[in-house]
Amino acid sequence: MRILRFSLILFFSMLSILANASAKDFIRQRDTHFYKGDARQPYYFVGTNLWYAPILASEGQGGDLPRLCRELDSLKNIGVDNLRILVGADAGSANVTSVAPVLQSKPGVLNDTLLAGLDRMLAELEKRDMYSVLYLTNSWDWSGGFGYYLRETGHGDSPDASGEGWSRYVDYAAQFFRDRQAQQLYFDFVKTIVGRTNGITGKAYKDDAHIMAWQLCNEPRPFAKELGGAFVKWVSEAAALIKSIDPNHLVSTGSEGIIGCNVDEQLCERVHADRNIDYITVHIWPANWGWAKRGSLHSSLPHVFLKTEEYISAHDRMAQKLQKPFVIEEFGYPRDANAYSPAARTDSRNAFYRCIFQALTESRAQNGALAGCNFWGWGGSGRARAERWTAGDDFLCDPPHEPQGWYSVFDTDCQTIDLIRQTANKLHE
Repeated sequence: MRILRFSLILFFSMLSILANASAKDFIRQRDTHFYKGDARQPYYFVGTNLWYAPILASEGQGGDLPRLCRELDSLKNIGVDNLRILVGADAGSANVTSVAPVLQSKPGVLNDTLLAGLDRMLAELEKRDMYSVLYLTNSWDWSGGFGYYLRETGHGDSPDASGEGWSRYVDYAAQFFRDRQAQQLYFDFVKTIVGRTNGITGKAYKDDAHIMAWQLCNEPRPFAKELGGAFVKWVSEAAALIKSIDPNHLVSTGSEGIIGCNVDEQLCERVHADRNIDYITVHIWPANWGWAKRGSLHSSLPHVFLKTEEYISAHDRMAQKLQKPFVIEEFGYPRDANAYSPAARTDSRNAFYRCIFQALTESRAQNGALAGCNFWGWGGSGRARAERWTAGDDFLCDPPHEPQGWYSVFDTDCQTIDLIRQTANKLHE
Protein backbone atom coordinates (compact mmCIF):
# COMPACT_ATOMS: atom_id res chain seq x y z
CA MET A 1 0.00 0.00 0.00
CA ARG A 2 2.83 2.39 0.86
CA ILE A 3 4.49 1.60 -2.47
CA LEU A 4 1.22 2.28 -4.32
CA ARG A 5 0.69 5.51 -2.41
CA PHE A 6 4.26 6.62 -3.16
CA SER A 7 3.82 5.73 -6.84
CA LEU A 8 0.63 7.78 -7.05
CA ILE A 9 2.30 10.75 -5.37
CA LEU A 10 5.24 10.48 -7.78
CA PHE A 11 2.88 10.19 -10.77
CA PHE A 12 0.86 13.29 -9.88
CA SER A 13 4.04 15.19 -9.02
CA MET A 14 5.38 14.45 -12.49
CA LEU A 15 2.12 15.62 -14.04
CA SER A 16 2.38 18.84 -12.05
CA ILE A 17 5.98 19.35 -13.16
CA LEU A 18 5.05 18.78 -16.80
CA ALA A 19 2.08 21.15 -16.53
CA ASN A 20 4.24 23.84 -14.95
CA ALA A 21 6.93 23.36 -17.58
CA SER A 22 4.33 23.87 -20.28
CA ALA A 23 2.84 26.88 -18.51
CA LYS A 24 6.27 28.50 -18.36
CA ASP A 25 6.32 28.77 -22.16
CA PHE A 26 3.10 30.79 -22.53
CA ILE A 27 3.39 34.46 -23.42
CA ARG A 28 1.73 36.53 -20.72
CA GLN A 29 0.78 40.17 -20.45
CA ARG A 30 1.45 42.25 -17.36
CA ASP A 31 0.92 46.00 -17.44
CA THR A 32 2.55 47.40 -20.60
CA HIS A 33 4.72 44.34 -21.31
CA PHE A 34 4.69 40.77 -22.57
CA TYR A 35 6.67 38.07 -20.81
CA LYS A 36 7.69 34.73 -22.26
CA GLY A 37 7.07 32.10 -19.60
CA ASP A 38 8.72 32.94 -16.30
CA ALA A 39 11.30 35.28 -17.85
CA ARG A 40 11.94 38.46 -15.91
CA GLN A 41 12.78 40.53 -18.96
CA PRO A 42 9.92 41.70 -21.20
CA TYR A 43 9.44 40.01 -24.56
CA TYR A 44 9.99 42.30 -27.55
CA PHE A 45 9.83 40.87 -31.04
CA VAL A 46 10.09 41.34 -34.78
CA GLY A 47 7.52 39.18 -36.51
CA THR A 48 5.82 38.82 -39.85
CA ASN A 49 2.49 38.00 -41.44
CA LEU A 50 2.22 34.54 -43.01
CA TRP A 51 -1.54 34.22 -43.39
CA TYR A 52 -1.32 31.24 -45.78
CA ALA A 53 0.79 28.96 -43.52
CA PRO A 54 -2.00 26.44 -42.68
CA ILE A 55 -2.70 25.94 -46.39
CA LEU A 56 0.97 25.15 -47.04
CA ALA A 57 0.92 22.70 -44.13
CA SER A 58 -2.05 20.81 -45.58
CA GLU A 59 -1.97 17.79 -47.87
CA GLY A 60 -4.62 19.03 -50.28
CA GLN A 61 -4.95 21.88 -52.77
CA GLY A 62 -2.19 24.45 -52.21
CA GLY A 63 -0.35 22.20 -49.77
CA ASP A 64 3.46 22.34 -49.76
CA LEU A 65 4.87 21.25 -46.42
CA PRO A 66 8.52 21.32 -47.61
CA ARG A 67 8.06 24.97 -48.59
CA LEU A 68 6.47 25.80 -45.24
CA CYS A 69 9.40 24.23 -43.41
CA ARG A 70 11.89 26.16 -45.56
CA GLU A 71 10.05 29.43 -44.90
CA LEU A 72 9.90 28.83 -41.16
CA ASP A 73 13.60 27.94 -41.07
CA SER A 74 14.48 31.07 -43.05
CA LEU A 75 12.45 33.28 -40.73
CA LYS A 76 13.88 31.68 -37.62
CA ASN A 77 17.38 32.18 -39.04
CA ILE A 78 16.87 35.95 -39.30
CA GLY A 79 15.39 36.24 -35.81
CA VAL A 80 11.66 36.23 -36.64
CA ASP A 81 9.79 34.08 -34.11
CA ASN A 82 6.29 35.60 -34.17
CA LEU A 83 3.87 34.88 -37.02
CA ARG A 84 0.42 36.36 -37.58
CA ILE A 85 -1.70 33.76 -39.38
CA LEU A 86 -5.25 33.34 -40.72
CA VAL A 87 -6.93 30.27 -39.20
CA GLY A 88 -8.63 29.63 -42.54
CA ALA A 89 -10.68 31.26 -45.27
CA ASP A 90 -14.45 31.14 -45.64
CA ALA A 91 -16.20 30.64 -48.98
CA GLY A 92 -15.86 33.94 -50.81
CA SER A 93 -18.15 36.19 -52.81
CA ALA A 94 -18.93 35.58 -56.46
CA ASN A 95 -17.98 39.22 -57.05
CA VAL A 96 -14.38 39.14 -55.81
CA THR A 97 -11.15 37.19 -56.10
CA SER A 98 -10.85 35.32 -52.82
CA VAL A 99 -8.73 32.60 -51.24
CA ALA A 100 -8.98 28.97 -52.27
CA PRO A 101 -9.10 26.41 -50.79
CA VAL A 102 -11.48 27.39 -48.00
CA LEU A 103 -11.76 26.07 -44.47
CA GLN A 104 -15.47 26.88 -44.02
CA SER A 105 -17.75 26.24 -46.99
CA LYS A 106 -21.06 26.25 -45.07
CA PRO A 107 -21.82 26.98 -41.40
CA GLY A 108 -20.41 24.10 -39.39
CA VAL A 109 -18.98 22.40 -42.49
CA LEU A 110 -15.19 22.57 -42.17
CA ASN A 111 -12.49 21.21 -44.45
CA ASP A 112 -10.78 18.38 -42.54
CA THR A 113 -7.70 18.63 -44.76
CA LEU A 114 -7.20 22.28 -43.85
CA LEU A 115 -7.90 21.61 -40.18
CA ALA A 116 -5.13 19.00 -40.31
CA GLY A 117 -2.96 21.65 -41.98
CA LEU A 118 -3.62 24.02 -39.09
CA ASP A 119 -2.67 21.25 -36.67
CA ARG A 120 0.51 20.43 -38.60
CA MET A 121 1.53 24.07 -38.83
CA LEU A 122 1.24 24.48 -35.06
CA ALA A 123 3.35 21.34 -34.59
CA GLU A 124 6.04 22.79 -36.89
CA LEU A 125 6.05 26.07 -34.94
CA GLU A 126 6.51 24.16 -31.69
CA LYS A 127 9.54 22.35 -33.13
CA ARG A 128 11.16 25.71 -33.82
CA ASP A 129 10.01 27.54 -30.67
CA MET A 130 8.04 30.05 -32.75
CA TYR A 131 4.79 31.75 -31.78
CA SER A 132 1.57 32.41 -33.67
CA VAL A 133 -1.19 34.99 -33.47
CA LEU A 134 -4.25 33.32 -35.01
CA TYR A 135 -7.00 35.52 -36.42
CA LEU A 136 -10.42 33.94 -36.66
CA THR A 137 -12.09 35.87 -39.49
CA ASN A 138 -11.69 38.91 -41.71
CA SER A 139 -13.65 42.10 -42.21
CA TRP A 140 -12.58 42.03 -45.87
CA ASP A 141 -13.93 39.67 -48.48
CA TRP A 142 -10.63 38.28 -49.81
CA SER A 143 -11.07 35.42 -47.34
CA GLY A 144 -14.85 35.45 -46.98
CA GLY A 145 -15.06 36.91 -43.51
CA PHE A 146 -17.97 39.20 -42.64
CA GLY A 147 -19.28 38.79 -46.17
CA TYR A 148 -19.48 35.03 -45.74
CA TYR A 149 -21.55 35.30 -42.56
CA LEU A 150 -23.81 37.90 -44.15
CA ARG A 151 -24.41 35.82 -47.26
CA GLU A 152 -25.28 32.82 -45.09
CA THR A 153 -27.92 34.93 -43.33
CA GLY A 154 -29.63 36.20 -46.45
CA HIS A 155 -27.76 39.38 -47.39
CA GLY A 156 -26.40 38.12 -50.70
CA ASP A 157 -22.83 38.19 -51.98
CA SER A 158 -20.61 41.03 -50.88
CA PRO A 159 -19.93 43.64 -53.58
CA ASP A 160 -16.43 44.21 -54.92
CA ALA A 161 -14.80 46.76 -52.60
CA SER A 162 -12.27 48.02 -55.14
CA GLY A 163 -12.55 51.42 -56.78
CA GLU A 164 -16.07 52.83 -56.93
CA GLY A 165 -17.41 49.78 -55.09
CA TRP A 166 -15.91 50.88 -51.79
CA SER A 167 -18.95 52.69 -50.41
CA ARG A 168 -21.24 49.81 -51.39
CA TYR A 169 -18.98 47.37 -49.57
CA VAL A 170 -18.88 49.55 -46.45
CA ASP A 171 -22.68 49.70 -46.32
CA TYR A 172 -22.87 45.95 -46.86
CA ALA A 173 -20.24 45.01 -44.22
CA ALA A 174 -21.83 47.29 -41.61
CA GLN A 175 -24.82 44.92 -41.55
CA PHE A 176 -22.71 42.38 -39.64
CA PHE A 177 -23.08 44.49 -36.50
CA ARG A 178 -26.85 44.68 -36.96
CA ASP A 179 -27.42 40.97 -37.57
CA ARG A 180 -27.29 38.76 -34.46
CA GLN A 181 -27.72 35.63 -36.56
CA ALA A 182 -24.58 36.42 -38.58
CA GLN A 183 -22.69 37.10 -35.37
CA GLN A 184 -23.89 33.82 -33.89
CA LEU A 185 -22.51 31.89 -36.85
CA TYR A 186 -19.16 33.55 -36.17
CA PHE A 187 -19.39 32.67 -32.47
CA ASP A 188 -20.14 29.04 -33.38
CA PHE A 189 -17.01 28.93 -35.54
CA VAL A 190 -14.94 30.45 -32.73
CA LYS A 191 -16.13 27.75 -30.33
CA THR A 192 -15.11 25.02 -32.76
CA ILE A 193 -11.61 26.36 -33.44
CA VAL A 194 -10.64 27.62 -30.00
CA GLY A 195 -11.97 24.41 -28.42
CA ARG A 196 -10.11 22.15 -30.87
CA THR A 197 -7.56 19.46 -29.98
CA ASN A 198 -4.58 19.09 -32.28
CA GLY A 199 -4.89 15.80 -34.18
CA ILE A 200 -1.10 15.52 -34.59
CA THR A 201 0.21 16.43 -31.15
CA GLY A 202 -2.87 15.37 -29.18
CA LYS A 203 -2.67 18.69 -27.36
CA ALA A 204 -5.72 20.89 -26.85
CA TYR A 205 -5.24 24.25 -28.52
CA LYS A 206 -5.78 25.92 -25.18
CA ASP A 207 -2.72 24.06 -23.88
CA ASP A 208 -0.46 24.95 -26.81
CA ALA A 209 2.04 27.47 -25.50
CA HIS A 210 3.18 28.35 -29.02
CA ILE A 211 -0.08 30.11 -29.72
CA MET A 212 0.64 33.62 -28.44
CA ALA A 213 -2.87 34.99 -28.94
CA TRP A 214 -6.28 34.51 -30.48
CA GLN A 215 -7.43 37.43 -32.57
CA LEU A 216 -11.07 38.27 -33.19
CA CYS A 217 -10.72 39.39 -36.77
CA ASN A 218 -8.38 40.89 -39.33
CA GLU A 219 -9.04 44.63 -39.32
CA PRO A 220 -12.53 44.70 -37.82
CA ARG A 221 -14.30 48.02 -38.35
CA PRO A 222 -17.77 49.19 -37.33
CA PHE A 223 -18.13 50.57 -40.90
CA ALA A 224 -20.64 53.20 -39.74
CA LYS A 225 -20.41 55.96 -37.15
CA GLU A 226 -23.68 54.99 -35.49
CA LEU A 227 -22.48 51.39 -34.97
CA GLY A 228 -19.65 52.23 -32.57
CA GLY A 229 -21.61 50.89 -29.60
CA ALA A 230 -22.55 47.69 -31.43
CA PHE A 231 -18.89 47.26 -32.41
CA VAL A 232 -17.78 47.57 -28.77
CA LYS A 233 -20.44 45.04 -27.73
CA TRP A 234 -19.33 42.51 -30.36
CA VAL A 235 -15.68 42.83 -29.33
CA SER A 236 -16.61 42.33 -25.68
CA GLU A 237 -18.79 39.28 -26.39
CA ALA A 238 -16.26 37.64 -28.70
CA ALA A 239 -13.33 38.20 -26.35
CA ALA A 240 -15.30 36.88 -23.35
CA LEU A 241 -16.30 33.79 -25.34
CA ILE A 242 -12.69 33.00 -26.22
CA LYS A 243 -11.53 33.48 -22.63
CA SER A 244 -14.34 31.20 -21.38
CA ILE A 245 -13.02 28.39 -23.59
CA ASP A 246 -9.32 29.16 -23.33
CA PRO A 247 -8.17 31.18 -20.32
CA ASN A 248 -4.50 30.43 -21.07
CA HIS A 249 -3.97 32.63 -24.10
CA LEU A 250 -3.94 36.33 -24.84
CA VAL A 251 -6.78 37.84 -26.86
CA SER A 252 -6.48 40.80 -29.24
CA THR A 253 -8.82 42.60 -31.63
CA GLY A 254 -6.82 42.69 -34.88
CA SER A 255 -7.84 46.34 -35.27
CA GLU A 256 -5.87 48.88 -37.30
CA GLY A 257 -6.13 51.12 -34.26
CA ILE A 258 -7.68 54.57 -34.40
CA ILE A 259 -8.19 54.50 -38.18
CA GLY A 260 -10.03 51.19 -37.84
CA CYS A 261 -12.35 52.70 -35.21
CA ASN A 262 -14.04 55.40 -37.31
CA VAL A 263 -10.90 57.55 -36.82
CA ASP A 264 -12.21 57.99 -33.28
CA GLU A 265 -9.57 57.76 -30.56
CA GLN A 266 -12.18 57.41 -27.81
CA LEU A 267 -13.85 54.49 -29.60
CA CYS A 268 -10.48 52.80 -30.08
CA GLU A 269 -9.77 53.22 -26.37
CA ARG A 270 -13.19 51.77 -25.41
CA VAL A 271 -12.59 48.73 -27.60
CA HIS A 272 -9.15 48.02 -26.17
CA ALA A 273 -10.14 48.81 -22.59
CA ASP A 274 -12.23 45.63 -22.45
CA ARG A 275 -10.96 43.42 -19.63
CA ASN A 276 -10.62 40.43 -21.96
CA ILE A 277 -8.53 42.29 -24.54
CA ASP A 278 -4.91 41.94 -23.48
CA TYR A 279 -3.13 44.34 -25.82
CA ILE A 280 -3.68 47.04 -28.42
CA THR A 281 -3.13 46.36 -32.11
CA VAL A 282 -2.03 48.89 -34.72
CA HIS A 283 -1.69 48.69 -38.52
CA ILE A 284 0.15 51.29 -40.62
CA TRP A 285 -0.40 51.51 -44.39
CA PRO A 286 0.94 54.82 -45.75
CA ALA A 287 0.20 54.15 -49.44
CA ASN A 288 -3.26 52.71 -48.78
CA TRP A 289 -4.19 55.54 -46.44
CA GLY A 290 -3.01 58.37 -48.68
CA TRP A 291 0.01 59.34 -46.59
CA ALA A 292 2.21 58.50 -49.57
CA LYS A 293 1.58 59.11 -53.25
CA ARG A 294 2.07 55.90 -55.19
CA GLY A 295 3.74 57.80 -58.02
CA SER A 296 6.27 59.45 -55.69
CA LEU A 297 6.93 56.93 -52.92
CA HIS A 298 10.43 58.18 -52.12
CA SER A 299 9.64 61.91 -52.00
CA SER A 300 6.61 61.12 -49.79
CA LEU A 301 8.80 59.62 -47.07
CA PRO A 302 9.26 62.75 -44.88
CA HIS A 303 5.47 63.09 -44.62
CA VAL A 304 5.14 59.34 -44.05
CA PHE A 305 7.65 59.46 -41.20
CA LEU A 306 5.78 62.37 -39.57
CA LYS A 307 2.37 60.68 -39.83
CA THR A 308 3.80 57.37 -38.62
CA GLU A 309 5.39 58.98 -35.57
CA GLU A 310 2.11 60.73 -34.73
CA TYR A 311 0.13 57.51 -35.10
CA ILE A 312 2.52 55.51 -32.95
CA SER A 313 2.58 58.25 -30.29
CA ALA A 314 -1.23 58.34 -30.10
CA HIS A 315 -1.38 54.60 -29.44
CA ASP A 316 1.52 54.76 -27.01
CA ARG A 317 -0.46 57.28 -24.92
CA MET A 318 -3.44 54.95 -25.05
CA ALA A 319 -1.29 51.98 -24.02
CA GLN A 320 0.09 53.87 -21.04
CA LYS A 321 -3.41 54.91 -19.97
CA LEU A 322 -4.82 51.40 -20.29
CA GLN A 323 -1.63 49.78 -18.96
CA LYS A 324 -1.45 47.35 -21.87
CA PRO A 325 1.28 46.80 -24.49
CA PHE A 326 0.70 47.53 -28.16
CA VAL A 327 1.91 45.85 -31.33
CA ILE A 328 2.27 47.23 -34.86
CA GLU A 329 1.10 43.93 -36.31
CA GLU A 330 0.79 45.06 -39.92
CA PHE A 331 2.90 47.59 -41.76
CA GLY A 332 3.97 47.74 -45.37
CA TYR A 333 5.30 49.90 -48.15
CA PRO A 334 5.39 49.21 -51.90
CA ARG A 335 8.50 48.34 -53.83
CA ASP A 336 10.14 51.27 -55.63
CA ALA A 337 8.13 52.72 -58.53
CA ASN A 338 5.16 50.75 -57.21
CA ALA A 339 6.59 47.69 -58.97
CA TYR A 340 5.71 44.08 -58.16
CA SER A 341 8.68 42.10 -59.46
CA PRO A 342 11.17 40.59 -56.96
CA ALA A 343 13.86 42.24 -59.08
CA ALA A 344 12.53 45.75 -58.27
CA ARG A 345 14.43 47.82 -55.73
CA THR A 346 13.13 48.34 -52.19
CA ASP A 347 14.95 51.52 -51.09
CA SER A 348 11.78 53.38 -50.03
CA ARG A 349 10.36 50.30 -48.32
CA ASN A 350 13.60 49.82 -46.41
CA ALA A 351 13.47 53.42 -45.21
CA PHE A 352 9.92 52.92 -43.92
CA TYR A 353 10.84 49.61 -42.25
CA ARG A 354 13.79 51.36 -40.63
CA CYS A 355 11.39 53.98 -39.21
CA ILE A 356 9.19 51.28 -37.61
CA PHE A 357 12.16 49.27 -36.36
CA GLN A 358 13.72 52.34 -34.78
CA ALA A 359 10.52 53.05 -32.86
CA LEU A 360 10.54 49.45 -31.60
CA THR A 361 14.20 49.35 -30.57
CA GLU A 362 13.85 52.70 -28.81
CA SER A 363 10.80 51.36 -26.97
CA ARG A 364 12.77 48.33 -25.85
CA ALA A 365 15.68 50.53 -24.69
CA GLN A 366 13.24 52.65 -22.67
CA ASN A 367 11.21 49.69 -21.37
CA GLY A 368 8.30 51.06 -23.37
CA ALA A 369 4.84 49.78 -24.31
CA LEU A 370 5.52 49.21 -28.03
CA ALA A 371 6.36 45.54 -27.71
CA GLY A 372 6.55 44.16 -31.23
CA CYS A 373 5.95 44.56 -34.93
CA ASN A 374 4.92 42.17 -37.70
CA PHE A 375 5.84 43.34 -41.19
CA TRP A 376 3.48 42.53 -44.07
CA GLY A 377 4.55 40.21 -45.18
CA TRP A 378 6.71 37.21 -45.98
CA GLY A 379 6.57 35.96 -49.56
CA GLY A 380 9.83 34.06 -49.14
CA SER A 381 10.57 31.66 -51.97
CA GLY A 382 7.14 32.12 -53.58
CA ARG A 383 6.97 33.71 -57.01
CA ALA A 384 3.99 35.10 -58.91
CA ARG A 385 3.08 33.84 -62.37
CA ALA A 386 0.98 36.92 -63.08
CA GLU A 387 -0.04 40.18 -61.45
CA ARG A 388 -3.29 38.60 -60.23
CA TRP A 389 -3.44 35.38 -58.24
CA THR A 390 -5.32 32.35 -59.49
CA ALA A 391 -5.73 28.95 -57.88
CA GLY A 392 -2.56 26.91 -58.29
CA ASP A 393 -0.22 29.91 -58.09
CA ASP A 394 2.31 30.24 -55.29
CA PHE A 395 0.94 31.91 -52.20
CA LEU A 396 2.58 35.23 -51.37
CA CYS A 397 1.61 37.51 -48.53
CA ASP A 398 -0.28 39.72 -50.96
CA PRO A 399 -3.93 38.61 -50.75
CA PRO A 400 -5.43 37.20 -53.96
CA HIS A 401 -7.30 40.40 -54.82
CA GLU A 402 -4.14 42.54 -54.76
CA PRO A 403 -1.16 42.70 -57.15
CA GLN A 404 1.15 39.81 -56.36
CA GLY A 405 4.50 41.07 -55.06
CA TRP A 406 3.21 44.50 -54.04
CA TYR A 407 4.00 44.20 -50.33
CA SER A 408 5.67 40.78 -50.06
CA VAL A 409 9.25 40.42 -48.81
CA PHE A 410 11.01 37.81 -50.94
CA ASP A 411 14.00 35.70 -49.95
CA THR A 412 16.06 37.73 -52.46
CA ASP A 413 15.32 41.08 -50.76
CA CYS A 414 18.73 41.02 -49.09
CA GLN A 415 18.78 44.58 -47.77
CA THR A 416 15.32 44.26 -46.20
CA ILE A 417 16.25 40.91 -44.67
CA ASP A 418 19.45 42.40 -43.23
CA LEU A 419 17.38 45.17 -41.61
CA ILE A 420 15.07 42.58 -40.06
CA ARG A 421 18.00 40.50 -38.78
CA GLN A 422 19.79 43.52 -37.31
CA THR A 423 16.64 44.65 -35.49
CA ALA A 424 15.97 41.18 -34.11
CA ASN A 425 19.55 41.00 -32.86
CA LYS A 426 19.18 44.34 -31.07
CA LEU A 427 16.02 43.13 -29.35
CA HIS A 428 17.74 39.94 -28.20
CA GLU A 429 20.87 41.66 -26.83
